[in-house]
Amino acid sequence: MFKFSPAHAAADVADLHRNAYNAAFYELGLRWHWDTDTDHDLSDATAGTQRLRHFLENDQSHLLKVYEADFLIDAIQSAKARCYEAMKVAGVRKSAVNWAEFQHAQIGV
Repeated sequence: MFKFSPAHAAADVADLHRNAYNAAFYELGLRWHWDTDTDHDLSDATAGTQRLRHFLENDQSHLLKVYEADFLIDAIQSAKARCYEAMKVAGVRKSAVNWAEFQHAQIGV
């Protein structure tokens, strides 16, 4: 029999948030995918906004030559919130979709 544990629930919530970010990236046409390693690497920045800013500055700095960081962060956070709510309402606990790979397959890359 499976026993519910708070640690297991916290991991599910973290997975759901990470996958909502991935869905938001896909929705916005960004070819990014945060896996558990990326999530762990960004864990020093606890808030989503801080994680995104850190990721943009360190891994996607070329975008900051064209867009303001706050604009990108707001767009991603808005899309992520919609995706998270939709996943939560649908009862999705975990998602195994790698949106970056899905996007590549759609365009034949």
